[in-house]
Amino acid sequence: MSTAPVPRTARQRSARLILVTAAATATAVTAAACSTSATAGGDSGASGSGKKIQVVAAENFWGSVASQLGGSHAEVTSIITSPDTDPHDYEPTAGNARTVSTARYAIVNGIGYDAWADKLLSTNPGSDRTELKVEDLVGIKPGGNPHRWYSPHDVHRVIEKITADYKKMDPADSAYFDQRKKAFESKTLAPYNRLLSDIKAKYAGTPIGASESIVTPLSKELGLKMLTPDRFLNAMNEGADPSAKDKAAIDQQIKKKQIKIYVYNTQNSTPDVQEQVKEAKAQGIPVATVTETLTPAGASFQEWQTAQLRGIERALAKATGK
Repeated sequence: MSTAPVPRTARQRSARLILVTAAATATAVTAAACSTSATAGGDSGASGSGKKIQVVAAENFWGSVASQLGGSHAEVTSIITSPDTDPHDYEPTAGNARTVSTARYAIVNGIGYDAWADKLLSTNPGSDRTELKVEDLVGIKPGGNPHRWYSPHDVHRVIEKITADYKKMDPADSAYFDQRKKAFESKTLAPYNRLLSDIKAKYAGTPIGASESIVTPLSKELGLKMLTPDRFLNAMNEGADPSAKDKAAIDQQIKKKQIKIYVYNTQNSTPDVQEQVKEAKAQGIPVATVTETLTPAGASFQEWQTAQLRGIERALAKATGK
């Protein structure tokens, strides 16, 4: 499930918006990205409203969740769909603007991750549009760790909020949305939840290293001990140069085998990271990979996350003999 390394540019710069003035009032939706298919639960029962909620998600990991919760009563378009696209520095198109201008529901991550999405929403106001900003939902401001889709706890909070918002927008179909949510959490996410529980029960306390902060929320919920300095993780996430001191610290952790496994984001593979991966393998330290967006692009949220968790589990098993 690896992808070609995509070097990341500086995170703090504002993304340039490629918009046209007419986009704000456009009435037709241009599919700027593929809609994510719904796979959770069934679609029994007729629609009370007879209309689909038009949804736009800045990134496909939240779009996949929204699509599965909405089923046949929501049409979800995700803007970021390619594993080769850096969500931090994405440049929206006129088609993206038209999609946003006609959406009744918009989902953005926030926390400094997709500032371009906020600009897109403000440029294309919708009087009846409901907006979910994960930043506000989880109470983490810019400067905090933006990778909330790697926090199982926050994922479930997003599921709750999306369902509640769907019910407010389409009260006639409230029972349908409740059924979708129940099926998604109890059946569709069952393998994901089981892996989280199994890894924590078996490997909690195991010291690990990582290439950037994307792994931090997940490692905390798995009970793994992150040894990589936070400053190094954050610098890599922001596209900044890590300090020589922090770089030396993780290099020594690898050479002395203080970490049991090394986890790296293949979508942010800088020369420093590539060197660390190479050294970890040379030292016999198992390497597991993660990505920022759905990989492959057509995967569902649960398929993607479950595959990555299995990779981490295999690395931990190899490293510890458990």
